[in-house]
Amino acid sequence: MKFFTEICSFQMPQLDIDIIKEVFHASNFNFDPLAIQVFRYQYAHNSLYREYCDLLKKGPGNVHTILDIPYLPIVFFKTHTLISGANPVQLIFESSGTTGMISSKHYLTNEEIYKESFLKTFSRFFGDPAQYCILGLLPNYLEKGNSSLVYMVQELTRLSKHPNSGFYLHEWEALAKTLIENEKNKIKTILFGVTYALLDFADKFPMPLQYCQVIETGGMKGRKKEITRSEVHTILKEKFHLKEIASEYGMTELLSQSYARKDGQFSCPPWMQVLIRAEDDPYAVSTVPGTSGVINIIDLANIYSCAFIATDDVGHITNTNHFEITGRLDVTDLRGCSLLTA
Repeated sequence: MKFFTEICSFQMPQLDIDIIKEVFHASNFNFDPLAIQVFRYQYAHNSLYREYCDLLKKGPGNVHTILDIPYLPIVFFKTHTLISGANPVQLIFESSGTTGMISSKHYLTNEEIYKESFLKTFSRFFGDPAQYCILGLLPNYLEKGNSSLVYMVQELTRLSKHPNSGFYLHEWEALAKTLIENEKNKIKTILFGVTYALLDFADKFPMPLQYCQVIETGGMKGRKKEITRSEVHTILKEKFHLKEIASEYGMTELLSQSYARKDGQFSCPPWMQVLIRAEDDPYAVSTVPGTSGVINIIDLANIYSCAFIATDDVGHITNTNHFEITGRLDVTDLRGCSLLTA
């Protein structure tokens, strides 16, 4: 494939430490100029992304708003090494995938950015991890290895400093015992669980949970008939006697997460934004609440990979920086985090 090089008068920018710090001080007032600044950096320092932009005849000379930015199809994380800049790779995250499918890989040249992203996001939604006992029921992610979700939960369990915090692979009886003990002692608890494992655990060990926040992370893995997120939550609420089940929206290709405390209404941290593209026109992009279509994401924490991603998830914007996931494109492979949510 030949490069279609746009002749531009701009200077290739360097991304200094001040800009990186500014990313995590993003707000509704400065998000757009920050996104344009990151776009200019990645256009200059990510050869694959630049080639993609050039093929679309897009570059710093004619990209003025976030609606102008080219969004890279997420499949490129499966087929190419996406790195912006020349720093050495420190860590590689790999998607759980499903048997026989190619996994996505996210190459990190600065893992501290990932830590800062998920810790600031967790604190925004749930507060200080030290106030919780944090538990992980993520069997397929633990078995696969190189999981960004496991990395995140492992760091949160370390920061919680509670003696019962940790992962449970197949030790369901031990997990049930821990939850019962925490309930008895009125210990605030967060249970991160992959969807199929939460359903299986809840079926075998139903119990009333008053002090535990359950966060499902998606992931049916073909183990069960695909059901909607609403149906999953109804089952879990009944089994655990909870009023609400929380959800996490994250993926290997993103260094930021969105959370829904209830009703499947996901909210982004300030350095992340969801846009909607038309299914029949990938260049028709909108940020207007009420718009439905396929989800594009700007994740400024992806400074050193690609911050502008066209996902395969279908959904709609409900209001400013809130969105719902309603399904996936029919033509795409089943992903490890897929969960139909009609």
